[in-house]
Amino acid sequence: MPYYAYKAVDEKGLVRKGRLHAHNAFEMERRLETMEQDLIHFKEIDPNKFSFSRKGVSRKDMINFTFQMEQLTRSGVPLLEGLKDLRDALEISSFKDILTNVVEAIEGGKKFSEALAEYPLVFDNIFVALVAIGEDSGELPRVLKDLAESLKWMDELISHTKKIMVYPMIVGSVVLGVVTFLMIYLVPQLVPFIKDMGGELPLQTKLLIWTSEAFVEYWYYIFGAPIVFLIVLKFLVRSSPSLQLKIDALKLKIPLFGAVLFKIKLARFASYFALMYASGVTVLDILKVCGDLMDNKMLEQGVDMARENIANGSTISLGFEEVEMFPKLVIRMLKVGEDTGNLEEALQNVSYFYDREVQDAIDRLEPAMEPIMTVAMGGIMAWIMVAVLGPVYDIISTI
Repeated sequence: MPYYAYKAVDEKGLVRKGRLHAHNAFEMERRLETMEQDLIHFKEIDPNKFSFSRKGVSRKDMINFTFQMEQLTRSGVPLLEGLKDLRDALEISSFKDILTNVVEAIEGGKKFSEALAEYPLVFDNIFVALVAIGEDSGELPRVLKDLAESLKWMDELISHTKKIMVYPMIVGSVVLGVVTFLMIYLVPQLVPFIKDMGGELPLQTKLLIWTSEAFVEYWYYIFGAPIVFLIVLKFLVRSSPSLQLKIDALKLKIPLFGAVLFKIKLARFASYFALMYASGVTVLDILKVCGDLMDNKMLEQGVDMARENIANGSTISLGFEEVEMFPKLVIRMLKVGEDTGNLEEALQNVSYFYDREVQDAIDRLEPAMEPIMTVAMGGIMAWIMVAVLGPVYDIISTI
């Protein structure tokens, strides 16, 4: 289907720009009329170069959309009518364009889940799969409610994770700025004074002078090299699955942060596993979808191995145990769920436990960052003072 960039004017006389899928220009103009906009001009663009993504579609938008769709469908409002109401209530945005296309797709004969599947960067595999199950079973309101709760939980989890990153980034930037100022501006002014004192300079003073000279002469390398390294590494990781596997495995072993990251992914895995299992998805299909959502090749490989073990006849708990990657708590709770026939509740308990563990870890890490950064800053300042005052002390001691 062609993809068009357009400029239109709304009923208030404001110029609007956007992008739409349409079979032809006449259909695009008709769709704009349903949005109460008059077309000014348009052009066809490459759909591979410009595609809808998460940009402009926030987690808040997704949560609100899912919650409102649950309320509308539960109240008996027809699906298409509810989608139109939500679309018309939105300001001009990428999400409004997406909902417009979804409405058009449903009017063209597609199911709700099939229309959503056209935007995988907005509606992921789990979202689409559960909506499809809700449509087929007649339980769409319940599925949408579960999805809304899951999205809110993920939003809270991401917010908790950001808390432990904000403070180190701010303080780290301040430390880097102070060190750069000292090495490029202050230390060069002190070097002539230090050298004029005569005598053999201590090692720490020589190191300070060499560091300052390196900052002055090669500052563009010092600041540019990490950026170039990250770009090259990102390219190599994309082109080499084996390297990506090693990098992802290394992420899980980073002191302090690695353990928190592992627990976050386990909590997410257990939450979605429980959500899909409660909706009637088979275990093998669940593992196929959840493996892609781990966002870590090492864990994704572990889930795939467990899925293969289960497909070959192992029980769920034994399939995961044989991988030797997942914690004993996960294995134990899976076995309890199998024995009691209540796997959904067992997985929800796993999700709750790791969610609490993550929050506790963040609560411990956040206050620990302040003294660590203070000690680092103090150590740098102490080194500079010792390097500058050391020669002065040596001269005074010889008098």
